[in-house]
Amino acid sequence: MFWNAKSGTVPAGGSIMDYVSFGHGEKSFVLLPGLSDGLAAVRGKALLLAPPYRKFFDRYTVYMFSRKRDLPRGTSIENMANDQAEAMASLGMKNAAVMGVSQGGMIAQVLAVRHPELVGKLVIAVSAPRVNETIRECVGAWISFAEAGDHKGLMISTAERSYSAAYLKKYRRLYPVLGAVGKPRDYGRFLANAEAILRFDALWEIGRIACPALIIGGAEDRIVGINASYEMHGRIGGSELFIYPGLGHAAYEEAPDFNDRVFRFLENGS
Repeated sequence: MFWNAKSGTVPAGGSIMDYVSFGHGEKSFVLLPGLSDGLAAVRGKALLLAPPYRKFFDRYTVYMFSRKRDLPRGTSIENMANDQAEAMASLGMKNAAVMGVSQGGMIAQVLAVRHPELVGKLVIAVSAPRVNETIRECVGAWISFAEAGDHKGLMISTAERSYSAAYLKKYRRLYPVLGAVGKPRDYGRFLANAEAILRFDALWEIGRIACPALIIGGAEDRIVGINASYEMHGRIGGSELFIYPGLGHAAYEEAPDFNDRVFRFLENGS
């Protein structure tokens, strides 16, 4: 299998942005990760991140971006979208397929509104068009864990809110070691990302999204709530909506057909 996995940087927002790429297709497929990017950036992880996207490699070159390295608290989702646009333009991208997951889906919505020339097709997974009470309570709790330096508490809360009951039966045996694995030197980037979510509201803008859009949600989502998917679908004209029954926020990890579904959408009519 020809993965062509690479790591790189690109100027963005007065700093630099890390990305990894894999595949060798002529079309660009941009992936924007969620809040976990505030804990662990993509830098140096191309081979680790590539395997789930093998289906795309012949048709697409897949790019996964982190937020810019210098990410001060007070940065907004809109700032992040503008940074992303600068990075994509620097790499010569136009009319790319873009998929944003969770917070990445928030960034992707603003990117498609404000920089439509960069986004040819849009996938928004387990995300929301604005902060709601479910998000506010959840992210607020995570901020409290981060401010206290309680990495184990943060990781357990994330898992409990993300995964299905069936998955958690297997995952919970790892809880005793979670506090010792993956703890960042400080939580500044995480807090900058988390606080941006709590200020986010693009509900009245996303009606301007004109490209084909697929919205994917989990019926049991305990982080953004299921109503968020219906809100986006109601505002984005012509959008497609698919809800995974029995799955929550980690539907993109747990559903075995998730990437097949995304691939079919991207290739439909192309």
